[in-house]
Amino acid sequence: MDFSYKEFTTRNIGFVTKGEQDRLKNANLFVCGTGGMGGAAIMALVRAGVGSFTIADLDEFEVSNLNRQLFCTMKTVAKHKAEATRDACLDINPEAKLNVYHDDWPDHIETAIEAADIVINGTDDLGASLLIYRTARKFKKTVVDAYASPLPSVYVTRAHEKMPEERLGYPTINTNWNEITDEQRLQSFLREAEYVIINSSSRKHIDNAIAGEVAAGVRSRMSFAPMVISTGMLMAYECIGGILGRQSPTDAQGWFFNPYSARIERPTNPLLAATMRPFVRRFMQRLMAQ
Repeated sequence: MDFSYKEFTTRNIGFVTKGEQDRLKNANLFVCGTGGMGGAAIMALVRAGVGSFTIADLDEFEVSNLNRQLFCTMKTVAKHKAEATRDACLDINPEAKLNVYHDDWPDHIETAIEAADIVINGTDDLGASLLIYRTARKFKKTVVDAYASPLPSVYVTRAHEKMPEERLGYPTINTNWNEITDEQRLQSFLREAEYVIINSSSRKHIDNAIAGEVAAGVRSRMSFAPMVISTGMLMAYECIGGILGRQSPTDAQGWFFNPYSARIERPTNPLLAATMRPFVRRFMQRLMAQ
């Protein structure tokens, strides 16, 4: 059967106008990390009719990815994530343009980000994230991202807003992205975890003893399909809104979606957050010590 972009996207009309669908077709996104949240966002965006992607990943799919990564199947296990993602996207929209990078992506990041309408950070590596944000600021590009959180979340950092390393107090200012120490990685992870605990009810929805093992570096991060895929969908909505020039209330601090109580959780009052911080730090220290 012949492919028709018009027929492929016909049911989009009503959510978007025909003119807006054309803008999605002509849009270009840079997505670094095509596994969990990044892969879910790509899946939604390619089905929405976004026409061009530059995608990058270091790794191959493995069996442990099957629980949450949409492009991971038994047929793609052991295949390079970005290549498998590209192939699956072309099975959805054969007219899509997908440029793939492997571990060479830092060599091409300026070209990729300069050409992109929106940048999605789907990586969980601190150094990679620093490179993405710093380059996006250089080219005045918006980055869509999410917290390492048990609740679905999303935040949007525009060129004039503070990057996560500035906003969350990472000890990485003036450190080259590829010269990050293990201690800097740990302290940056703890600053993000601290923010998540203070500004959301995330701690109520996971096993905190296991979370302590993650923070202590003795266990891999927990990850759950409903949370990961929901987060990717929130990221996709922000990308579509950005491409179409729609106003979004989502800023660099972002928000959390709590499906357990059917509500949105927004950042805590700064004065209250400052009061909570020492208690949260002691709580995290106890978890890690256990």
